[in-house]
Amino acid sequence: MANGTLLISQLIETYEIDEVNEMETIDAMQPSPVMVDVKGAVRYPGVYSLTDESRLIDAIEAAGGYLQDADSRLLNHAMKLKDELVIYVPAIGEMVDSFSAELLVMEAAGSEDFGTVNINTATEQELMTIPGIGPSKAAAILQYREEQGSFPTKDSLMKVSGIGLKTFEKLESFISVK
Repeated sequence: MANGTLLISQLIETYEIDEVNEMETIDAMQPSPVMVDVKGAVRYPGVYSLTDESRLIDAIEAAGGYLQDADSRLLNHAMKLKDELVIYVPAIGEMVDSFSAELLVMEAAGSEDFGTVNINTATEQELMTIPGIGPSKAAAILQYREEQGSFPTKDSLMKVSGIGLKTFEKLESFISVK
């Protein structure tokens, strides 16, 4: 009888483990919630809760769709959404330079380094796409990098002549070191 009880106990335990594994598999297949911030030329700008299976066009539709003067030509409507994404829809005729075009869809600062300029690999032209970085600061960054090597952290950019705490605070969300 003891062997029978042990066998039944093992069967129940195996069944429970299989059931837990099956539930974990089902959970892994479930879309994860994401929050996105839609701004600009949409009917209802704001923060929307969607899933990581949603596309950028779904976020636009959640925001009520485009306004009549929206310019969506530079947006990738098929892009899958990520948590903390910021989507900016410019109006027709709004000046969108190369820097702004990259930031029409970007992750919020701190979430990842998407949409940022890597100060360890950027060219002078790429550095100048960062707001507040002109030719002289871009040249100073390149010179520092040539003389001292890569920047180990974002805040090590303050070692460059002409970049103090206030300037760094303005630049921090636009740069990466990875």
